[in-house]
Amino acid sequence: MKTDAQGHQLTTTSDQAVAGYDAAVDALAGFKADPSVHAKAALEADPDFAMGHALRGYFYLMLGVPAVHAKARACLDRAEQGVATPREHTHFLGLQAWCDGDLIGAVGRWEKLLIDHPTDLLALNLTTSFYFLSGDAHNLRDSVSRVLPAWSEDMPGYGYVLGKYAFGLEECGAYEQAETLARRAVEINAKDIWAVHAAAHVMEMQGRTADGIAWLEETEAGWTDCAFFVHHVWWHKALYHLARDEPEAALALYDDRVRDDFSEIIYDMHDAASLLWRLELASVDVGERWGEMADIAKAHTGDHNDAFTDAHFTMCLAGDGRTGAVREMIASMRSYAGSRKVTMATIMRDVGIDACRGLAAYGAGDYAAAVDFLLPMRYRLYRIGGSHAQRDLFAQTLIEAALRCNRFTLARALTAERIAAMPGNAPAERLRARALKGLTKH
Repeated sequence: MKTDAQGHQLTTTSDQAVAGYDAAVDALAGFKADPSVHAKAALEADPDFAMGHALRGYFYLMLGVPAVHAKARACLDRAEQGVATPREHTHFLGLQAWCDGDLIGAVGRWEKLLIDHPTDLLALNLTTSFYFLSGDAHNLRDSVSRVLPAWSEDMPGYGYVLGKYAFGLEECGAYEQAETLARRAVEINAKDIWAVHAAAHVMEMQGRTADGIAWLEETEAGWTDCAFFVHHVWWHKALYHLARDEPEAALALYDDRVRDDFSEIIYDMHDAASLLWRLELASVDVGERWGEMADIAKAHTGDHNDAFTDAHFTMCLAGDGRTGAVREMIASMRSYAGSRKVTMATIMRDVGIDACRGLAAYGAGDYAAAVDFLLPMRYRLYRIGGSHAQRDLFAQTLIEAALRCNRFTLARALTAERIAAMPGNAPAERLRARALKGLTKH
């Protein structure tokens, strides 16, 4: 047997297989170039390498495209033939649960791994990714805090762990501690885009737009080489400009950075769709930009990988005025949610469908209906996944819808609540001013 970079046993006799495995896990943690390339190299060195097959299976499922689920299953079958340690077997069970759509069962397996092997960087990547995608801020934080004492600064991957912890702290409102740890992680590794992003979230939530822009420009040389997630960091910079009432700068970032390569990666679609939607909330004419994304969304109407993605596909279709396609999307979500017993179907039933109906109503100009859909669900919307900053789009849409259908007392109440939670937030102040102005006229 060999051991990985953190000292865990791997069932292989090949140093090249281990090197490929370590490179893949590091690439996953650091959002570097396609980690599956390294997993493939590991399997070329040892075709029977169980953890290599498990890695490839995980990576296929991370793509969020049902078309590759059969490939993930094939990886699962190959992994089963080679597992030889309790840790490897638990990873196999986690992959099996994920293939079955049982995300709760999968994360339970990964958490068990972290109890027994707190420096399993692969398992930590998986748990934190799941908690982020399910909007579970407390477990996003605590999944890391439970293992942090087992790590030390001289261990490979330590900086990544600090960055993950920083983001969990930010999502739980511990902004000062989060920023301190994020900055330390970037000191350890200037290419740690997740840590850069964690600090960017802090500045977003605190309304520190000038600091945020300066931070991203200061660290840009390190993170712009990342093959994945870079569009999301540019998205954050665009949000700062929107908050500063600089929509032209935000739109330029959309064209030059966020949507510069017309990526069909789901996570890139999230950023592009939500930025266009926010620009339109700010009454910015985005021209024909919705069209190419609506084409992609239409092709994935029946995928239903997660409710967060379906909401963003709904934005694309509604933004381009494709009312028939929006109806098809929501009908397909209903069918999926009613016919499946997997984790995501439950989330669709509880929050996903009504969130999409609210967006669809807003996109169609039925602002009263948008309020009726979005208002009752706002305290359970976290279950749709994403960060506070990402889900804030729904809160902004609700307030804008209330203003546009002359429900000014509701808008006044919602903006008061928003300002109390985000003191000094300029966009919230602008929304409140509109609500108060509306009240004086009605």
